[in-house]
Amino acid sequence: MGRFELAHGGTIFLDEVGEISLELQPKLLRVLQERKFERLGGSRTLQSDTRVVAATNQDLRAMVGRGTFRSDLFYRLNVFPVRVPALRERPEDIPLLVRHFAGEFSRRMDKPIGGIPPSTMSKLCRYAWPGNVRELQNVVERAVILSPGPVLEIDTGDLDLPESKAGMTRPNVQALPLRGMWDALQQARRDEILRALSEVGGRVGGPNGAAARLGLKRTTLLARMKKLGIEPHPRHVQPVHPPCQSDVSKTIAS
Repeated sequence: MGRFELAHGGTIFLDEVGEISLELQPKLLRVLQERKFERLGGSRTLQSDTRVVAATNQDLRAMVGRGTFRSDLFYRLNVFPVRVPALRERPEDIPLLVRHFAGEFSRRMDKPIGGIPPSTMSKLCRYAWPGNVRELQNVVERAVILSPGPVLEIDTGDLDLPESKAGMTRPNVQALPLRGMWDALQQARRDEILRALSEVGGRVGGPNGAAARLGLKRTTLLARMKKLGIEPHPRHVQPVHPPCQSDVSKTIAS
């Protein structure tokens, strides 16, 4: 039994449908149009009632114009098109994907990764990602392998190499939704700091504190926490001037 026969009454997914040869395209069109096919080497015509989901990163309309993709097959597939925007068009998703892949690979490799420097995350959000999510996944996986400590270390200098080798021009960063990217970066920084504080019991400084885990100075982390509206745990922060009023002490203790 072939794929269409197995998918009878269900759904079949055709990935990279733009790579199908011109010789095979009429056979696929027949299945889609008439729901009929023959097994390889068989003589009996079979039917398949199957929902077809097809995906491609090619511009099928342009391929039709070049004569490398049949127009009738294109229109048969183009019943309900869904366009998935490239990663460079949705930079607000990058911090979420980086954290997801970092957590997935750190569990798989049994390497605890506790934080990602905000400067690194900013660079990742501004990169064009010509290879889309797969490229981002590979970059994070390589970083998990090479990071010696709990902070994810990504050599962002390598991100420019694919563009220079391919002769690509860097996209206009100002054309990206900068407001959404900034909000996403701020949320990513906030989540990263909160997660680090949670893992160390709220401790900010010290060799086992959140600042060390994030690769930051204690004062730098405190400044960022203040900017992001994160209140440090009172018992882990020593005030510069001890409170003189008893009611203030009671408030801090409570």
